[in-house]
Amino acid sequence: MDALLEIMRKRRSIRKYTGEHVSEEDLKKILQAGLLAPTGKNLKSAEFVVVRDRETLDKLADSRSIGAATLKGADAAIIVIGFSQIQDVWTEDCSIALTQMHLMAASLGVGSVWIQSRLRQSAVAGKSTDEYLHELLGIPADYCCEGILSLGMPDEAKDAYDLPDPAADARVHAGKFDSTNYDKIRLFGG
Repeated sequence: MDALLEIMRKRRSIRKYTGEHVSEEDLKKILQAGLLAPTGKNLKSAEFVVVRDRETLDKLADSRSIGAATLKGADAAIIVIGFSQIQDVWTEDCSIALTQMHLMAASLGVGSVWIQSRLRQSAVAGKSTDEYLHELLGIPADYCCEGILSLGMPDEAKDAYDLPDPAADARVHAGKFDSTNYDKIRLFGG
């Protein structure tokens, strides 16, 4: 089987970590994967804030009202931000970078989970996740926060996904949209 496809099949969101340190070499490779991500017009609008400080990681857990508690056990986090003044598709640029880093972490045996920050609320009443992250990390106003990649050595194992068959998956349409299974797909997830 193709090596990249196998990594994608085995990649799972990991929220429980052993406390073991993620090596600097692995963190460097994960960041390189993000830096190599394609961007609209090659403007490279995605930037990365790397956090390894325990106190800051604990505070990052409050960046979301739910879904960010895993950061209290993480060894590192990479906050992916987009420079919105140079790129109208900064969300796509940041999302591609997050995806590539997520896949690289999986290939290295490092657990990771993408914690969405854009359009989310923090645990602090009346403050969005974006506002919370700007304040906590000193991010300039013309940057927007897309997500946080939580990183740690996995303390949970999950089965790999089955390899999907595009010919049998109702989400794949040949030539034009086939609405035969529309209700089934949208209401029941496939």
